[in-house]
Amino acid sequence: MNLSELYQDLHAHPELSFAETRTAGIVASRLEELGVEVTTGVGRTGVVGVLRNGEGPIVGLRADMDALPVEEKTGLPYASTVRAIDAEGVEVPVMHACGHDVHVTCLLGAFEELAGSRDTWSGTVVGYFQPSEENGAGAAAMVADGVADRFPRPSVLLGQHVAPLPAGMVSLHAGPAMAGADSVTVTLYGAGGHGSRPEATVDPVVAAASVVMRLQTVVAREVAAADRVVVTVGAVQAGTKHNIIPDTAVLKLSVRTAEPRVRERVLVAIERIIRAEAVAAGMTREPSIEYVETLPVLVNDPDTTEATRAALAAMLGESAVIDFGAVTGSEDVGRLADGLGAPCCYWLLGGGDPELVLPALASGDIDAIPSNHSPLFAPVIEPTLSTGVRALVSAARHWLGA
Repeated sequence: MNLSELYQDLHAHPELSFAETRTAGIVASRLEELGVEVTTGVGRTGVVGVLRNGEGPIVGLRADMDALPVEEKTGLPYASTVRAIDAEGVEVPVMHACGHDVHVTCLLGAFEELAGSRDTWSGTVVGYFQPSEENGAGAAAMVADGVADRFPRPSVLLGQHVAPLPAGMVSLHAGPAMAGADSVTVTLYGAGGHGSRPEATVDPVVAAASVVMRLQTVVAREVAAADRVVVTVGAVQAGTKHNIIPDTAVLKLSVRTAEPRVRERVLVAIERIIRAEAVAAGMTREPSIEYVETLPVLVNDPDTTEATRAALAAMLGESAVIDFGAVTGSEDVGRLADGLGAPCCYWLLGGGDPELVLPALASGDIDAIPSNHSPLFAPVIEPTLSTGVRALVSAARHWLGA
């Protein structure tokens, strides 16, 4: 199975966070065929591959494996039709809507190239095939499982994330490169009753609607225009029937910030608004505000990033290596780097059709291109995969001194 076929197979068989057993099995099998030392079950469902080739530097390469509860609408012949039971016991559609299938394929391709050219480099390459990035728990799980002590510890950790930039290009940004993230679950407690008698109830649905609208003022009125902040209500869950006012309403928030001081201010404002709207609605029970996931800002080490940029430019060409700037997406790869005690360089890998993306960039209409987490997100297979493999190999070779 070549890399294109492997990618299509992974795309058609996505798995949710901490359920990546099929994917992990494929990873382990392909690595073993290359003579790589393989350990499975690291951080529950993660895989670590160690390719030793004599004395020399140790370089870490990372790819995440999990998919999302999204129903695919790309219409591709290899589109996912998978459904699975999530961590809350609910059946959901599953799709590689964030491109982790690209990441796995490219890292396996990089191992194939490095294993097949042992006479041109020396040292050790450690591959971290990480579970559960989507809920921000996978890197921490691998660290807690002793990944820093059980395997050769790298001097640098490298990785990439596919994005709707033109395929064939990569983007590196030194310093704070991806936002920190907080996932917040809010429960509003009302008093339910018959839909024909709202005066006898405290309607949590109306209160939830007020909270959603009021939260939009956090970005618009509570922080400076120069601060990068996103507050998204990704889910509102309440009620079972047309004529029943429920007891509770649940809101699921995603908050993105780039600086600790801004994060604190934003979260204080969010909690103030939620509690105030509950009081305004006449609720007698304090709302529940639970922080279920928190990711730190991803910081690319400046020196590591500059050296890696030069290596990528030498391989891909200067015009193919850009700095798109910091993004408001989030990643837990920084936790893995911190756990390993290694500087990190993490770049964006273009996966968009250049004939569509380049005109969109020129016109400033890039938001019209389906991006990560969209049910329409569909990276073009080539040159995305070949570029991703070459990027990982060239960066690894630089740090191996080859």
